[in-house]
Amino acid sequence: MPGAQDDDEGRPAVDVRTDVVVDAANVVGSRPDGWWRDRAGAARRLLAQLSRLAAQRPGEVHAVLEGAARRASAEGLHDGVHVHLAPADGDSAVVALAERLVASGRDVLVVTADRGLRARLPGAARATGPGWLRDLLDALEQAGPEGPGE
Repeated sequence: MPGAQDDDEGRPAVDVRTDVVVDAANVVGSRPDGWWRDRAGAARRLLAQLSRLAAQRPGEVHAVLEGAARRASAEGLHDGVHVHLAPADGDSAVVALAERLVASGRDVLVVTADRGLRARLPGAARATGPGWLRDLLDALEQAGPEGPGE
């Protein structure tokens, strides 16, 4: 498969060509920071962080929004992030997106802790938990406007 293997600590090494597909509800829900009081606001904050990630790498970043979080953004490309609004359940939208990307020859990494969702992904797609993405986003935030290593 094109792309990279996991590193020595089990974290996914992401090749520059890797498309990252984010199960936004799962990532937002991974931190008990009051997100349940304003789901759309929490999704907007995540999208802002993902746009910073998208600016740092050539691979595409996709976010799937469901339910009340759909009010956070219109569908389409926004600040470097491909926003997908799930018409029904977010898991089915994540699976369909991963299938389309894999079928087009892309290396795909899905960010979710949902085991049921992981089991439904196409065999060529890899998966990692929200902790990996949260650590990456936190590092970008701490690095400041120039990004890491600059």
